[in-house]
Amino acid sequence: MPHAPYPPHLGTPDRRTAAFDESATRLALEARDGDPEKTDRLVRALHRDVRRYVTHLSADPQAADDLTQEVFLRALTGLPAFEGRSSARTWILSIARRTVADSFRRAAARPRLADRHDWQRAAERAQPYDVPGFDEGVALAELLTLIRAQRREAFVLTQLLGFPYAEAATAVGCPIGTVRSRVARARTSLIALLADVEGGRARRP
Repeated sequence: MPHAPYPPHLGTPDRRTAAFDESATRLALEARDGDPEKTDRLVRALHRDVRRYVTHLSADPQAADDLTQEVFLRALTGLPAFEGRSSARTWILSIARRTVADSFRRAAARPRLADRHDWQRAAERAQPYDVPGFDEGVALAELLTLIRAQRREAFVLTQLLGFPYAEAATAVGCPIGTVRSRVARARTSLIALLADVEGGRARRP
């Protein structure tokens, strides 16, 4: 689904992000009455961010669509209780985080069909790319699967989804300083991984 465009006249990325969050929150408050058209507008506005978040958080693109659908089912069920104390995007990504965590718990409770670890499969997918840096989204997505989950989450929220550090801290449920530290460590890990991938030696730092 397409992401609601940021109005070009709003200027800086921070202002556009704030305007988008305000718009999405207004849509969420309006959709609390269960009107199908209103809920559809809300889902369309936030679908891309939720899907990107669960994809990176779970490190499993194959499960992203199912996880995204589950997130919105949970969100729409709980929407009547949403009061707008945080932005709708922060609220729904908190639901997304719990949904992915629940999926990990379900997977851990099931018998493994193979003894190969998910990170090993992710590492095998990481191939050298003829790019000078992180300009290619595909290359960045592959490298993100190789860094630690908490660092990846903080990086995705702040650097890819444009969350201010304070809102990212609210979504994750940790102090803002911890988010800043995780982002810094993620950057260091990504730089090291890029050098390794260019040399054909992908590993998880």
